[in-house]
Amino acid sequence: MVKIAIIPGNGCGDIERCNWYAWANAQFNKIENVECLLRPMPDPDVARESEWIPFMQDVLKCDEFTIIIGHSSGSQAAMRYAETHNVLGIVLVSACVTDLGIENERASGYYDRPWEWDKIKNNSTFIEQFGSEDDPFLPWSEQMEVAKELNSKLHHYKEKGHFMTSTFPELITFVKIHLK
Repeated sequence: MVKIAIIPGNGCGDIERCNWYAWANAQFNKIENVECLLRPMPDPDVARESEWIPFMQDVLKCDEFTIIIGHSSGSQAAMRYAETHNVLGIVLVSACVTDLGIENERASGYYDRPWEWDKIKNNSTFIEQFGSEDDPFLPWSEQMEVAKELNSKLHHYKEKGHFMTSTFPELITFVKIHLK
């Protein structure tokens, strides 16, 4: 059994109604031998690492049989989690490397130390990344830095913004490849 954990971006208190999360959860749960988890995160507005990483470990029970799909702040959580935990893989949607000078992002705690890129790579059997040049929140250079440092498989788009849509078929297609 493969587990998929969808980790949302900050500001998504009602994750069942936010972006593509519930849609993707339903799509993944239709696949045999897959359990997809979509749970309200603690501290949804700031997305503090000190609360999200223990939640991923103790409640979602992310382990070596888990694919973590992180969107925005969820991507940073997925990367930090993979620094210290073995996972099946991580899928990063709109990932960045700095707090971008935003106080709320700084308060999350993800950016107060260097990224441990080698540990992330060594603890994940695959890393997929989705990024768009027209993301209104993240400079393309930040997304490219993640791709470069992790040697991720980057799905490069020009007009997907911050991937804040109600569906995300490309995500399903590429994650299914890793379920075989």
